[in-house]
Amino acid sequence: MTSASTPVAASLANPLPKQTNAAIAIRRRPLHDEATERIRDMIVEGRLSAGEWINEAELCQQLQISRTPLREALKVLAAEGLVELVPRRGAHVSQLSIRELVDLFEALSGVEGLAAELAAIRMSAADLETLRQLQSGIERRHVAKDRHAYFRDNQALHEAIVRFSGNQEIVALHARLIARVRRARYQALLSDSRWAESVEEHALILRALESRDARRAGDLIRRHVARTGEVVRASLDEPLR
Repeated sequence: MTSASTPVAASLANPLPKQTNAAIAIRRRPLHDEATERIRDMIVEGRLSAGEWINEAELCQQLQISRTPLREALKVLAAEGLVELVPRRGAHVSQLSIRELVDLFEALSGVEGLAAELAAIRMSAADLETLRQLQSGIERRHVAKDRHAYFRDNQALHEAIVRFSGNQEIVALHARLIARVRRARYQALLSDSRWAESVEEHALILRALESRDARRAGDLIRRHVARTGEVVRASLDEPLR
């Protein structure tokens, strides 16, 4: 046997092909995804007011992007119900009536209640651990008074409970509803008392899920969502139409 026929010699004679640049390239998010997230935050946090017309030139300059990714972002936000696109005029931030807000929170309360009931029965031990970690996260955000991060993690917690229901129709319906009340939910957190109350309510919901008590978990999250709706309603001066 020649030295070239040994495994080591063969590997030296026929080295592995080099990795291409594509295999190690760092992937960046599309600009319109970044723009969508930034504008969504501006709307939710009130930096773009309800009913306000969006100045595309100003926003492009602020975000350092061209109009193409901006308009793609506005299409996404329109699909979420956060902006309205008006032909030949542009886009403005959506403005929900009191009646619409009341209806949306009623619907959201029912959907999340059913999802929690199903999650209590169906979720795995790993799912439950995910909820514990998310709960711990929102508690840390509350102590740190990081409202922006709290809202993001709180949104993830609600979405996780719904996802663990195992029902994709509920997940899809919930995504449509929660997108439309995103700004109103953030406004409710501007009340420090409601913020603290919300953290405590989430702790009770988690305990019910840990004990697999479907009825209690469903009832608690229904009341939690309904209470947020009540806080939003109380902050508005208009009569219900």
